[in-house]
Amino acid sequence: MSELKTPLPERINYDFKVAMKSGDKIKLETLRSLRAAFKEKEIALRSQKKELSEDDVLSVITTAAKKRREAIDEYRKAHRNDRAEEEEKELAIILEYLPEQLSPAEIEQKVQSAMKAAGAESIKDMGKVMSLLMPELKGRADGKVVQNIVKKLLGG
Repeated sequence: MSELKTPLPERINYDFKVAMKSGDKIKLETLRSLRAAFKEKEIALRSQKKELSEDDVLSVITTAAKKRREAIDEYRKAHRNDRAEEEEKELAIILEYLPEQLSPAEIEQKVQSAMKAAGAESIKDMGKVMSLLMPELKGRADGKVVQNIVKKLLGG
């Protein structure tokens, strides 16, 4: 299947079937959870008489990646490396469906541009900068990484 033209939910459904046939349990469970999250989002949008958009799909996948990152941190703190490794495998699968992630240097450039646009000078202006950045970086950078770079550059 062509990755560029196939909508993400269709690509995930296709990959789900391939994982089922190949017996790849981790990929199967990870994609099953993504499919369930899409279904939940569709149901929530139905009450607003909206359809699942590409932005909604990206948001669901980004949230799933964020949950895995947080779980990895918690498992590492609890010295549960076995569970952390499982979460890392799931995260790697999820990241396949997100746009290419920006490097810290690329994020820093975007932060500096947003700081100029917002006229940000101190840590008090962090909210302005983040509100400009996050829509632009959605799905392309981890929010915590962006937040840390903004804090560093604003002197926080």
